[in-house]
Formats: sequence, C-alpha cells, structure tokens
Amino acid sequence: MNFCICRKAGKCQDYPSDFGCLFLGEAAMKIHPEWGHRVTKEEALEYAKRCREAGLIHLVGRHKIDSLWLNVGPENKLLTICNCCPCCCGWMVLPDFAPGVGSKVTAMPGLTMRVTDACVGCRICEDVCFVNAISVIDNDAVISDECRGCGRCADVCPQEAIEITIDNTCIEKSINHISETVDVS
Repeated sequence: MNFCICRKAGKCQDYPSDFGCLFLGEAAMKIHPEWGHRVTKEEALEYAKRCREAGLIHLVGRHKIDSLWLNVGPENKLLTICNCCPCCCGWMVLPDFAPGVGSKVTAMPGLTMRVTDACVGCRICEDVCFVNAISVIDNDAVISDECRGCGRCADVCPQEAIEITIDNTCIEKSINHISETVDVS
C-alpha cells in the first residue's frame, strides 16, 4: 500500500504514514493502483525491513475486513502483513474484542517470549504492549498468554531482558498454513 489507512486516519505524528500494509495473494492483484503498487519479492523484503527499522510491528494474517474495504476477492486469497504503530493501529482494540474475535490473532506457533533475570521492572515493555499482555509484578515483567508475539517489548527493552525464540519445527507448519493463501516459493 502507498499509505497506512490507520496512521492516515489517526493523523499519526510519530510514525510514517507512507509505510502501509503489504498484501500478498491472488486478491492483491485487484487492489486499486491509486492505493498501492506491485513489488518484487526483494522489494517487499526491503520494505518490511525499513518498516521494522521505523519501529513498526508486523502482524501477518488473513483479515476478512481487508478484502472488504479493498473490494477484492476471493477473501481467502489475500494475506495481509500489517505494519502497525503503537498509537494508531486498528489492532490495538484486540483486548476489547469479544473473545471469539480477539483469539483469532495469535502468536506464531512455536514462538516463545521469555523475560530473563536482567529485567529491572522499568515498565517500558508494559507501556508498549498493545494487547496488555505484560504486567510488572515485584519489579519483574510477566508475559501472559495474551501475548501475540509481536516482539515490540523485546525491541524497546533497555536491558535486553526479553528473549524471543522460535522452535524451528514450527516454521514449516507456518509456511504450510500461509501457503493455503499465497505461493511462498
């Protein structure tokens, strides 16, 4: 996308509005050219890297709402990679969604977030968690099961006290799951 609909609507002052979502799959070919443009795989990877360097968090999934507002289909052939900021992201409402809806957005299988002994309880991680999955108890951060595995807490921790690990056996499962929507080869 040529812009982020969330940051544009929210008139974001902290993050660039020109870093919009990446859409993949058959349905992405039908996106209006004024809203976005096609890129190569290499350009998409570089774009994702620049988004991350700008402090944006990637949320990957099939979002029916995207196929609706973009007026593209089939909806099961659109994969969305949102590049979310903590102030304007439409997904910040996850804690307030009905459990059946909010539970659809989950961490990647095999991803584990762990707080190490280096934690000093500064609360920076608690402040940036958009799903309220982190609490500081007795000067130690505690990550709940509500964690979606975005990694924002690990990125901002001044003590580097939050570790992210990925079980490599789950990567193949994730690739297979995504392959139902888009060609990942």
